Amino acid sequence: MELNDTTDYQLCFACGTKNPYGLQMVFQLEAGTVVSDFRPREEHQGFPGVVHGGIIATVMDEALNRTSMLTERPAWSMTGRLEVRYRRYVPYGPLLRVRAVLGSSRGRMVTATGKLTLAEDESVVFAEASGTFMTLSQETIDQVMKEFPGMRAALES
Repeated sequence: MELNDTTDYQLCFACGTKNPYGLQMVFQLEAGTVVSDFRPREEHQGFPGVVHGGIIATVMDEALNRTSMLTERPAWSMTGRLEVRYRRYVPYGPLLRVRAVLGSSRGRMVTATGKLTLAEDESVVFAEASGTFMTLSQETIDQVMKEFPGMRAALES
């Protein structure tokens, strides 16, 4: 099971390695959870020294979304609903960790929860999130593939 986009596209703001403005997140499976460590950069700030809340929402969305790959029928998904609870401001600078857990899976619907913490101390919680995600239908895959045919193998695997 591959948790990362390995196609030539690579322009996703959250995980695309060819996106110089993005977060370039890399995901791994750890004890049944989806995990990614990342270090916010200067351009990700809102208030001075504080990571913008929209960046935090993006990080949570991307990690929770990846839990659809942990279901009995792994498939890429899109966000239906995302709720983020900001516990404290997120400092720009230290290495952060997002950890997502699969909640339930029924049909094409997946639920997940997650936390954003310091990478070196996961007891320091900055944000928590829950979300509902819908795995991609064949119709959606076909529509996306009109512009990016090289992604078909990744989306259909």
